[in-house]
Amino acid sequence: MNISILGLGYVGAVSSACFSNMGHFVIGVDTNLQKVDLINSGKSPIVEDGLEDLIVKGVEQNKLRATTDLNFAIKESDISIICVGTPSLSNGNIDLNYINKICIDIANALKQKQSYHTIVIRSTVSPGTVSSCAALVEKVSGLVLNDNFGFASNPEFLREGTAVKDFYEPPYTVIGATCKRSADALNELYSAIDAPIYSLQPEEAEMIKYANNNFHAVKVSFANEIGNICKELAIDSHKVMDIVVKDTKLNLSPYYLKPGFAFGGSCLPKDVRALSYKANSLDLKSPLLSSLLTSNEYQIQRALDLIFRTRKRKIGILGFAFKQGTDDLRESPIVTLIETLIGKGYNISLFDTNVLYSKLMGKNREFIEQHIPHFEKLIKPTIDEVCQESEVIVIGNNSAEFKTVFSLVNAEQFIIDLVRIDKTKVSSGNYVGICW
Repeated sequence: MNISILGLGYVGAVSSACFSNMGHFVIGVDTNLQKVDLINSGKSPIVEDGLEDLIVKGVEQNKLRATTDLNFAIKESDISIICVGTPSLSNGNIDLNYINKICIDIANALKQKQSYHTIVIRSTVSPGTVSSCAALVEKVSGLVLNDNFGFASNPEFLREGTAVKDFYEPPYTVIGATCKRSADALNELYSAIDAPIYSLQPEEAEMIKYANNNFHAVKVSFANEIGNICKELAIDSHKVMDIVVKDTKLNLSPYYLKPGFAFGGSCLPKDVRALSYKANSLDLKSPLLSSLLTSNEYQIQRALDLIFRTRKRKIGILGFAFKQGTDDLRESPIVTLIETLIGKGYNISLFDTNVLYSKLMGKNREFIEQHIPHFEKLIKPTIDEVCQESEVIVIGNNSAEFKTVFSLVNAEQFIIDLVRIDKTKVSSGNYVGICW
């Protein structure tokens, strides 16, 4: 397969060398003649361990060459991979000038080409960029997306210093193509890489890179704030975090990384407050830790706003313990939501198999009586009765029995889902998901 790599900066140089050593014929394109000459002479335009050896091998085997002639590269390739920079603008948005310019150049080149061509954005771009760029290429070239050319997002996951290893051993390959033909071409391109390939919508692929990088930034900031507190308490922060990361059941797992409703229970809110207090008492700033409860409160307000927008007054709540499989109501965010609705005069009906008022005792009973007076009058014996009395049904936790709600409501009733009880559903019609 013939590939043109548009942009011989960091990502472009690594991709050019690696693809050529996988047996593909690669044409690297750049406006910088010095980079082009370096590649053609078997030298790397950047410092990266192992890269120059790959470039030498690619050039010697006539699998890699570089040029400033984009028209030639498009004509001689099946796939064009865009690897140009997307720097920040002063307002924080990304600058797409380089992307847009190269898309216009590709569009003009495609006017002279008869065969189908796949355009791939490997640069980090905000969701919707593939869509806007595809429209730009259609407008300039007069060609039709998915008939004459395809488009895709294929974000890279390369770390400087280990980029070659990361290319051949990625966690996964993400392909967000506009059509099956382009998706198949990219699947073939990466077939020699021993890693799972995930085929998604272009916007999903674009978002994954931002989600990954922002999560990495959160992890660095989190570790630093924990480290600062540890230092002031004469605790070895590295020993602490070395043990934290050994927990792959919860700490390094998908368990908590599920978009949905706020966290609650007797542990997380209390412990977040306690650690933030400790940092303050040590005269330390912990902006990330201090923001957690604010972010959590926003998610409760977001759920309330979804209810308010329905303009309905009869609200049914299915599941109000802080998670399924427990009767623990302490600091349940659903209880906070119920308390707010009652305070605003809404008519509330409640159901939760695990919460039986007669069995609540101790702090659990004390908490619910404090926050929801006359609580027992709101409880209904069945899900069906809640649905019959409500105009809006809120699914508050993941108890499997709540999946029956879809067969119990009519088109006039709203379902507001805070947990995605049915993983196949997205917001549509009378079904509203809090994050989907």
